[in-house]
Amino acid sequence: MKNIFIYAALIHSFIFGIDLRQIEILRNWKLLQVAPVKIEWKEYQGFPISRAETILQHDIKTIAHVIQDLDHYPDIFDRVTNTRRLESDVVQIVLDMPFPFDDRDYIVKYTIENSENHWVFAFTSVKHPNGPLDSNNVRLHNAAGIWILTVLESNKTKVVYAWNGELLGRFPDFGLSRAWVTQGTEVLNWLNKSLKKRNN
Repeated sequence: MKNIFIYAALIHSFIFGIDLRQIEILRNWKLLQVAPVKIEWKEYQGFPISRAETILQHDIKTIAHVIQDLDHYPDIFDRVTNTRRLESDVVQIVLDMPFPFDDRDYIVKYTIENSENHWVFAFTSVKHPNGPLDSNNVRLHNAAGIWILTVLESNKTKVVYAWNGELLGRFPDFGLSRAWVTQGTEVLNWLNKSLKKRNN
């Protein structure tokens, strides 16, 4: 009976979104940028998945602490304007988009998998009664993403961030690859900037 409950909970968690926990075994990514942050993308389950990768000179525990500090995302990631916890593992996030595009928001449930040298923070879209849509925002109903941290040395960590790159609304398809490069580079640069501040 306990196994049935766990299975049902898992299905509920991922029923509305994409599960990117298999991202590490995917091959044949299309390269968009080599440096300063490596950016790639590929079609996965019918969605354009973007992937950003870099190496940061920080230990895995410190990086993991910042990534899971969702309540302070507006202080870490410049494009995040607001976060609201709807449950302990469910959060609504609002993103500022450049003019002339409407802001985006999404509601996701997240899970954390942790080992000594490997840390995974995965999130996928869910519906929630306490997350009403602001008429000024475009809701990203298929939002999904994953952070993967891998220890290389004591203060050297490989950081991979992958996400569903669809932007919906009136965002033109021809601008998506440029948006993915910008987003992936910004997110990892902002993460590194926040880590450096904490070390000073």
